[in-house]
Amino acid sequence: MIKLSDYVIEFIVQQKINHIFEFIGGAITHLLDSVYQRDDVNCISVHHEQSGAFAAEAYARINGRLGVAMATSGPGALNMVTGIGSCWFDSVPCLFITGQVNTYEYKFDRPIRQIGFQETDIVSVVKPLTKYAELVSDATMIRFHLEKAIYLARSGRPGPVLLDLPMDVQRTRINPDELPGFLGSPEHVEMEMAYRKISHADLATIAKMLADARRPVILAGGGVRTSGGAAQLLELVSRTGIPVVTSLMGLDAIPHDCPAFFGMIGAYGNRYSNMTLANSDLLLILGSRLDTRQTGTRPDTFARGAKRIHVDIDPLELNAKVQVHLAIQADVAEFLAALNKQLECFTPPDLNEWYRTINGYRDRYPTVSLPTEPPAIEPNRFMAQLSDHCREGEVVCLDVGQNQMWAGQSFRLKKGQRMLISGGMGAMGFALPAALGATLAEREHGAVVICGDGGIQVNIQELETIARLCLPVKIFIMNNGCLGMVRQFQDMYFGGRQQSTVVGYGCPDLNRIADAYGIPSFIIDDAAKTEEIIAQAMSMSGPVFVNVLLEQISCVNPKLVVNRPIEDMSPHLERDELEREMLIGLVDEQDVPD
Repeated sequence: MIKLSDYVIEFIVQQKINHIFEFIGGAITHLLDSVYQRDDVNCISVHHEQSGAFAAEAYARINGRLGVAMATSGPGALNMVTGIGSCWFDSVPCLFITGQVNTYEYKFDRPIRQIGFQETDIVSVVKPLTKYAELVSDATMIRFHLEKAIYLARSGRPGPVLLDLPMDVQRTRINPDELPGFLGSPEHVEMEMAYRKISHADLATIAKMLADARRPVILAGGGVRTSGGAAQLLELVSRTGIPVVTSLMGLDAIPHDCPAFFGMIGAYGNRYSNMTLANSDLLLILGSRLDTRQTGTRPDTFARGAKRIHVDIDPLELNAKVQVHLAIQADVAEFLAALNKQLECFTPPDLNEWYRTINGYRDRYPTVSLPTEPPAIEPNRFMAQLSDHCREGEVVCLDVGQNQMWAGQSFRLKKGQRMLISGGMGAMGFALPAALGATLAEREHGAVVICGDGGIQVNIQELETIARLCLPVKIFIMNNGCLGMVRQFQDMYFGGRQQSTVVGYGCPDLNRIADAYGIPSFIIDDAAKTEEIIAQAMSMSGPVFVNVLLEQISCVNPKLVVNRPIEDMSPHLERDELEREMLIGLVDEQDVPD
């Protein structure tokens, strides 16, 4: 007989998880005490439950298996909801465990707001954001719920799961040999049988479409990495020579020094990337949900001259936003492996003319912010310089805002580097705790944080966690003294009325804060100092904080505005120039409002 909390921790260790992210509270003390007595798993104590959730998400993305975070009942559980939602939208397998009041203090179905102190029905709150959420009121069912939760977190389209454990259940004595399981049960067998296999006929059709195409493009989405299909994607590119563009979430699906890589598409993508996709005659979409940030507000114009093939594990994403010619429900890695086998004797078409065209786009339309006067720092150029100093294998963690888009446009990822982004949730405060989780999952290589002065303040308390653990995290703050992404939106659509982005916004002296946490810090306030300070910061051991001072008017360019197709970005090309560049017809000008 063992205590249930001991069983839970042993189960987690069996999943090859060595770190559990948590912020202690009374309702999880049994669980944390069970960790304390072991030397094969560590509690990583953060200063806010949201940070713990983000760290667990990054941990799962890097280890490719699972992340685990814990929080106490009530406010602790609710503080994790943003991180749970982030895992849900970006398909990350994480197990969240919350403590709960004793079952004899819990209201269950009684029409009353609360009985126990800090009692909150967290299961009902997170059900729309999880693949499985359960209050474990019967201790003998703990194995079943753990096995089912982790199976669902990892299978199909991955995602978060949550188990809510009352305190009296945590301390119950159980016999592990007598616990019913989920794996092997009729429910499990039925789920396994429901999985759809890839059709050989579809593979043959795709092979012919690839052979017939003269302007093919692959759009790599986040599903390439989620499925573990990055190596198979490179093999496909090697076999076919097809150019690759990515979504924001797919940026690390392919090294950026690959000759076939042609940047990030979308509302804040590179102009040359959008023009490459727009002029394709065949588009193979891999693991991307084709949200509005990719297609713009005119999905009917997206890749309108191309035959479109969409591969995704989630059938609900197929033909949901963009109608395609062939929809394949499949795990992207398995699909790519099967397609590569199909193409073993494939003779690729001559794409030289196509490459001349799209290389011309890249040469003529490089991505830079609007010109500034020296010594001002140009953000896109800074991103390129920073990427030159980063090493293979490092994890680049982006926050949300202009910093994210500058990095997406211009940071050049090397072989083995990963880029972690809060995509669907788009949560400010993500980057710093993500670096915490990523570094612990892969201690050999460090992490680089790219954040804004607004985003760093959301979870700035985790500077202490990173300093305490002496993690090799290099933090770069793109500091324009405002909430720049929304300020840019206000300048464009609200007549420059900068409420709450400039008016009412404030930021302290961030270098003094870094110093208070014992983290060495630098200031870059002159473009001429950039190379020297980046090199010095990257050469140091442990955490380093670099405050990069930008002009407040710094903007992300180019940018897609409402009701334009993705090739027609602001600042807009003259109509005759755009017509010369396009290999397909323009959208009628009368359909494009000012």
